[in-house]
Amino acid sequence: MASSNFHLVLSLIMAITLSNIHGSSAARSLLQTSQPTIPPLPKATLPPLPAMPNLPTATLPPLPTNPTLPKPTLPPMPAMPKVALPPLPTNPLPTMPSIPTIPTNMPSFPFLSPPPSN
Repeated sequence: MASSNFHLVLSLIMAITLSNIHGSSAARSLLQTSQPTIPPLPKATLPPLPAMPNLPTATLPPLPTNPTLPKPTLPPMPAMPKVALPPLPTNPLPTMPSIPTIPTNMPSFPFLSPPPSN
């Protein structure tokens, strides 16, 4: 089963490769030939467009005016009573941990020191 799939894929790759070779040679031969002469096409003449007729203008009646409406008076808003909130408990803040100090000098490693000279 696997060998038949392999042969199918191999034959497809070979067919695509060979068709690409023939396509490339055909394109090259087309590039090397001269372009054919195309006869000029006749120009189409269009008849002139008819003139736009004058449309009658309609007289519109005047728009009616908007009537003036009396301004309504609103009743006064009721007063809202002040609400006192209960006091919140005060919790102490936790202490911040101390930041460790970074050493400023470089420790010496024995494998980084130069060998002793004799």
